[in-house]
Amino acid sequence: MRLEKGSPVGPAAGQSSSCPATAGDEAREKNKPWKKLKNMVHWSPCVVSFRKRYPWVQLAGHAGNFKAGDFGRILKKYCPSEQQCLERLLCDALQPYVPSYYGVVEHDGEPYIQMEDLLAGFDGPSIMDCKMGVRTYLEEELEKARQQPCPRQDMYEKMVAVDPEAPTAEEHAQQGILKPRYMQWRETLSSTTSLGFRIEGIKKADGTCNTSFKKTRQAEQVIQAFWDFVDNNQSTLKSYLERLKEVRIALEQSEFFKVHEVVGSSLLFVHDHTGLARVWMIDFGKTVPLPEKQTLTHRLPWVEGNREDGYLWGLDNLIAILESMLGE
Repeated sequence: MRLEKGSPVGPAAGQSSSCPATAGDEAREKNKPWKKLKNMVHWSPCVVSFRKRYPWVQLAGHAGNFKAGDFGRILKKYCPSEQQCLERLLCDALQPYVPSYYGVVEHDGEPYIQMEDLLAGFDGPSIMDCKMGVRTYLEEELEKARQQPCPRQDMYEKMVAVDPEAPTAEEHAQQGILKPRYMQWRETLSSTTSLGFRIEGIKKADGTCNTSFKKTRQAEQVIQAFWDFVDNNQSTLKSYLERLKEVRIALEQSEFFKVHEVVGSSLLFVHDHTGLARVWMIDFGKTVPLPEKQTLTHRLPWVEGNREDGYLWGLDNLIAILESMLGE
């Protein structure tokens, strides 16, 4: 496929498409001031707004996945799965809660997905990334890793750095960890398995960054992190709670969500000193369609083979935590 530099390919938000105009389209137009941003890859990479000239903030790595686009848009390194998801979401109930999509463009000889900058419209925003679901790996990743069992020294070293007692005697002896074992162990450290979500990183308006949430597992720790993120502002927290409830309703109505395994996706929280506060779903690189006629509840416990991701269970817990913080 040859792409012209700067030329969009495929459906683009705001252009004619196969879906008719709906109330959702009107809502989308109304929400345009909150220009949609970037994601934060795999576990919450970089946050940036070029219009406001905010610096790249390294919440997790993969800074090279993003570039500045034209007209205040963001370019994210091309991923077929993510592009397909954003195209399908153009006509879905979730459309107002995901980054607007403007097709694929070429930049320096490489294809990129073009999206709106979610940070535009905010004045010195504070940003938080919450990874949703009970696991951040696809079932097929586990299967592939089992087919090629190879103890990984790098994963052993990562495990020992967090908990020297975590490896078994055999793993200590060979100084290697099998990838499936490491992936499943990693999820037990944080609130991913206990609450169905985990905080990946926080960047506050004062420039401070915190990505040390690997062992944030209990609801009490999450509560403390949220109060710090909103600077104890109940009004901001209430705005987030209302938005999360809107997202939950949209998820329960979404045809897309019913038939996709949503893994490694995040909720991006953004607010500023003016009182603006919004939440968007981001990162769809590991969101994959289910076999024909299969659907998910997104709330049932995951057992390998059922493909449940726990997204709604995690969102239910997140909403309950914010409600408890506000005494509702």
